[in-house]
Amino acid sequence: MHLKDYYSILEVESSATQQEIKKAYRRLAQACHPDKVHNDPYAATRFVEIKEAYEVLTNPAKKDYYLQQRWYEQSTGKRKKQDTITPVTVLKQALELERYVSTLDMFRMDKQGLKEYMLGLLPDTTIEKLHVFNEPETTREIISTVLRALHALPKAYSSDIVKQLHKLAGEDKTAGEQVESFARKTQRRNRREKYSLIIIIAVTVILCLLIWLAGS
Repeated sequence: MHLKDYYSILEVESSATQQEIKKAYRRLAQACHPDKVHNDPYAATRFVEIKEAYEVLTNPAKKDYYLQQRWYEQSTGKRKKQDTITPVTVLKQALELERYVSTLDMFRMDKQGLKEYMLGLLPDTTIEKLHVFNEPETTREIISTVLRALHALPKAYSSDIVKQLHKLAGEDKTAGEQVESFARKTQRRNRREKYSLIIIIAVTVILCLLIWLAGS
């Protein structure tokens, strides 16, 4: 489904401040409010969209999620318009992705959306085309860049992307070791997080038990 352009609905620039968004909302909502435009279905529909846009753009969590979806959609559109796939064009997209991921809030991140975007960046067809160019240095740089962006995702979301990077590395041992090293580090981090959670639960249970015994 095509993502709504909430900035366009509120007739403001994407760089608009919260104050400008609120001002635009008050102006548009007043003009389209059901109390002022009786029995006008078009105005009523417009009012609902204005209210929806305002609620999203003034809520930090909803706005962050919306901006991520907006970026994914715009970037995917750029890829579709790009007729020629080369190591250089894919590297540029990977670098753009890395810069974007560095701006995200790790707690509000749309992990599934990021995963799908990365998979869309390196489908099997693109990997096959990159192999034809036989440019190992650029391919390694693509892998390094994607791996840096991939640090933002938990293992559950990154495993499919790691598989694609293995395919991209192909017979290149240096590139393959890059991917393997990342996979090992991710596995160790995942194991540490799992054990940390078990320890926290165990400590909590023990503390609760001690408190209960002390009160008995």
